[in-house]
Amino acid sequence: MLRVMTWNIRTGGEDRGDPQRLERVVEVVREQRPDLLALQELRNFRRAGRLERFAEAVGLRPYLARSSFGQPVAVLVRPPGRAVVAAPVRRPFHHAAQRVVVPTDAGDLTVIGTHLHPFSGGRRRREAGWLAAAVRAAGERVLLMGDLNSLDPWTDHAERVGSLAPRYRGRHLDGGRVDTRAVARLHDEAGLQDLYLTAGPPGEGCTVPTSHGGAEFTAMRLDYLLGTPAVAASTRFCGVLRGGRAESASDHYPVSAELDLNFA
Repeated sequence: MLRVMTWNIRTGGEDRGDPQRLERVVEVVREQRPDLLALQELRNFRRAGRLERFAEAVGLRPYLARSSFGQPVAVLVRPPGRAVVAAPVRRPFHHAAQRVVVPTDAGDLTVIGTHLHPFSGGRRRREAGWLAAAVRAAGERVLLMGDLNSLDPWTDHAERVGSLAPRYRGRHLDGGRVDTRAVARLHDEAGLQDLYLTAGPPGEGCTVPTSHGGAEFTAMRLDYLLGTPAVAASTRFCGVLRGGRAESASDHYPVSAELDLNFA
């Protein structure tokens, strides 16, 4: 059984006045022991061996995608898992997307970790199109994980978007309507299924905000695990990790799932 997890750790786990936040991120990852981990907002992780120290602390091998405009993302793999391919999805994302291929007992699994544009629905939709093309080219088993900064097209979000402060509301509107185009495009063009809807507990699975804060959010689901039909069929559970250190380690909660697969 493979445990997979995605988490936006907010600005590299650093805050003014809270230098211990990254330590809490490490503690949560150690407790959860994911075999495959997608991380977003890795500010300063390219400096002075920071990525390597983090990976060693949690027992994972890191594969980082740099960002030209925003913050890096990474996919990390727990030994004995191994990456036979590791390379960024080479498009001008605001943040980045990293692709890692790992052998499993059911065949190769392509894992894409990403973070879509935070401010523009039109840019998110474009980035989703680049990801959809990468998924179609990858084969039967693809798992896409990350902060998509987008609401899903299967839920009525009008009330929660309407309750946002005006300065943040426009991020989630398209011509006055709730903007769900990014997730819809990944579903329609790449056939990706929402693993929380497939195997999550009843409820909407909101991933922001935590007790740490997040003034730009109301109770929303912005972080996703999406899989091709073969991955969705292997998913035994998917849930949002709340409570304990996850309440103060970031403004996003981690999302994890268990897949009926094993490293080859």
